[in-house]
Amino acid sequence: MAEKPFHADTILAHAGGGVDPATGAVVPPISPATTFVRDKDYSLTSEKHLYSRDDNDLYRQIESLVAKLENAADARLFSSGMAAIAAIMRAVKPGRSIVVQSHIYWGTTAWLRKHCAHAGIALIEADASEAEGFCDVVREAGPDLVFIEVPANPALQIADIAKTAEICQETGAALAVDATAATPLLMKPLNLGADLVVHSATKALNGHSDALGGLVSTRDANSEIWTFIREERHDAGAVMGPFEAYLLLRGMRTLALRLERMCANAEAIAEHLDGHPAVEKVLYPGLPSHPGHELAKKQMTGGFGYLVSVLVKGGAEEALKVAGNLELIKRATSLGGVESLVEHRYTIEGDATGVPKNLLRFSIGIERAEDLIADLDRALTLKRSG
Repeated sequence: MAEKPFHADTILAHAGGGVDPATGAVVPPISPATTFVRDKDYSLTSEKHLYSRDDNDLYRQIESLVAKLENAADARLFSSGMAAIAAIMRAVKPGRSIVVQSHIYWGTTAWLRKHCAHAGIALIEADASEAEGFCDVVREAGPDLVFIEVPANPALQIADIAKTAEICQETGAALAVDATAATPLLMKPLNLGADLVVHSATKALNGHSDALGGLVSTRDANSEIWTFIREERHDAGAVMGPFEAYLLLRGMRTLALRLERMCANAEAIAEHLDGHPAVEKVLYPGLPSHPGHELAKKQMTGGFGYLVSVLVKGGAEEALKVAGNLELIKRATSLGGVESLVEHRYTIEGDATGVPKNLLRFSIGIERAEDLIADLDRALTLKRSG
């Protein structure tokens, strides 16, 4: 009888690999070496160690761990989430086209607009929250690549991965899904038909706001696009440093525990703010009122994520006043850390993407939910009285 595979939480706790075989250490060692010696015949002393762009055992351990979590055929670690996304986009040749979901992370959209204009690639931006309309756009454009983000940041729209995958298979496009806001524990896009899944490991995977990183995983390790991405990582050298890799792996060992608390906190906050007199609308896939709630229930397991966006009654001035009144929740960019953060997205994006001026995006951490709610209530009350 085959042994029952370990739960993902257990695999994470053991860093995906148990003890170091050389020393018995329960913590994987850091190797800062950039190059490796050869013997007198100029053969490699170790066949797996030539140069550090690919040949770092911590990279391999993280990649193997993520591949297990994603049910992927292979994975590659990058120096940042944007480096990982850029490698995917560079697989599309000049003269071809990319369809990208609109209203996603602004950094992706801004870079992609510049890259496509420079490289002579047609870029089609389309709303993916309505599956049939988005699929019609893909069918008409016939792109080489379709890129969606689930849940989308900052308005948390939910795109239908399975339906999008079907139309991509029909048209011959590769489908890449940015699942940073879900993590592999809440959603597995490759199981739903995606070809690639990307994460900004800087966010919840690391979870401590102290290391940049990105990851791409594939359903087919022999595909043309994966061959390009693998070679792009090696040849262009967008690799993480060994110390950052160590921090990432250390953070991932507690991902299950952190994510459980973060999702529970986010749900409690969303429910508390839903109907609050100072709040116009709460955007959270876990709320039955969210237009993508039923689809999120199908695609996501174990929670609806740690991001909550709120439309404050009023405009930019009122939203900024609420953010300024917060004491426990910190005003800072990024998301997925153990500390809760708030960001006024319009200040970052302006009118370029149509983000509402009164939107505040909250990344919910592991603090006690009642402390976070008290901080929000106080900030919203001060906004109303002011």
